[in-house]
Amino acid sequence: MSLVLGFDLGTGSVRAGVYDVDGGTMLGGAEERYATSFPRPGWAEQQPEAWWTALLSAGLRAVEAAGRREVAAICVAATASTVVACRADGTPVYPAILWMDCRAAGEACETGEAYHPVMAYSGGEDAAEWLVPKAMWLKRHEPEVFARAEVICEAIDYINYRLSGEWAASRMTAACKWNYDSAAGRYVPELYESFGVGALADKLPVRVVPVGAPLGRLRTEIAAELGLASAPLLVQGGIDAEMGMLGAGTTEPGSMLIVAGTSVAHLTHIDEQRALPGFWGPYPNALIDGLWLVEGGQVSAGSILDWLTGTIFGLDEVGHHALIDEAARLSPEETGLMVLDYWMGNRTPYRDAGLRGAVLGLSLGHGRAQIYRAAVDAVALGTINVVRTLENEGVKIERVVMGGGICHNPLWLAATVDALGRPVHLVRKANLSLIGTVASAACGLGLYPDLASASRSLAAGTEAMMPEPERTAWYDAALGRYDALTGTLAPVLHRLSATEGRHR
Repeated sequence: MSLVLGFDLGTGSVRAGVYDVDGGTMLGGAEERYATSFPRPGWAEQQPEAWWTALLSAGLRAVEAAGRREVAAICVAATASTVVACRADGTPVYPAILWMDCRAAGEACETGEAYHPVMAYSGGEDAAEWLVPKAMWLKRHEPEVFARAEVICEAIDYINYRLSGEWAASRMTAACKWNYDSAAGRYVPELYESFGVGALADKLPVRVVPVGAPLGRLRTEIAAELGLASAPLLVQGGIDAEMGMLGAGTTEPGSMLIVAGTSVAHLTHIDEQRALPGFWGPYPNALIDGLWLVEGGQVSAGSILDWLTGTIFGLDEVGHHALIDEAARLSPEETGLMVLDYWMGNRTPYRDAGLRGAVLGLSLGHGRAQIYRAAVDAVALGTINVVRTLENEGVKIERVVMGGGICHNPLWLAATVDALGRPVHLVRKANLSLIGTVASAACGLGLYPDLASASRSLAAGTEAMMPEPERTAWYDAALGRYDALTGTLAPVLHRLSATEGRHR
């Protein structure tokens, strides 16, 4: 029996699991939470040391729950781009800038002014979420921090360094978020120079390692802290949602994984390069050699629902579930409201970090349930807007697998399936990112010839959920209104977002 330990470093917590590779069964799991701070509108920060403390605790608890100390390999999945600026010894010099942070919206727009062939992989412009615009922001607004930082990297790189003592980048993250040329296998320092951050090339990890390839061995003292009998192999992982493709068995073209939680990621592969306006990619060799990864997404999704229930309505978890039940008794058309789900900007297909959320049609007769129901419908419309736009570009989506926190919210789940208007294969309980780390670790151990083979063998089981045709028809009609309102309100939302934090 080969055991592996996987970590999923998410937005609000780290989840750890010890798995039997032979059966794909989790033997022990644990979760530890950490805090996010929002010092200004549009900003989101975390403390890297909090990740590390939580990871060690969750890992030890998972190992103890499994009752087994002999682990052959470890692999990590993490959010991206969650950017760490630190010294070469891993000491942070600034709070980690979380993936959803959109302070670098202006810098992201500037990346669209530079021409270089590698920019075609990101549709000609970077997103405000990515490492390069965030590095540009640091250089411009925190020059002392940028100068002091000997390493600028992703959360996964920071964690892998703390585990092994070796700095290395995930080829997946570099390809998708750093303007790394994953076809040629090289950084593009001249592009960074044109962005005004030429020094960034010397701050990124030199070594770039594909998902599923060995990084090194776990440091002996860290193995002991995790309760392990020996130092296992550390295998390269990648972005949490993309790692979920391995866990879902959706690595082949024609299949799509939708991971819906704090945000929503829509992921698929195509077999050749082509222009896909409004989408990120296609990226060559980001996950599977020889395939091109396409990414769509919604920056804020479940986070909007949590914000409404917690921050605005003051409800706890029990109150949130009661509100879900109440809102579920309403049909989409009877709320009389229209919501735009751009609380932290739009990732796809508008690629506009300056958009913000809106609730239209309010009256004194509206209450929590109507507002919540309309927000759920807006998030569902955002999802079908991504899928429909991609299909209109000629990308076939024949099979949809869905997982994540959405499976714990029956109203959001039903609304999304109805909006998609097709059978959806649900992974209700398994953590797809963790299963993806298992597939990656198994590949690194030589148990499978490649990632696709490991994915086919270890993918989580699914159950089908069918849409309600009448509801699908409503979402089809509402999508046109959603798109039209976005265009109409965009200038106002841009002006409002431009003033965020100005008087603080």
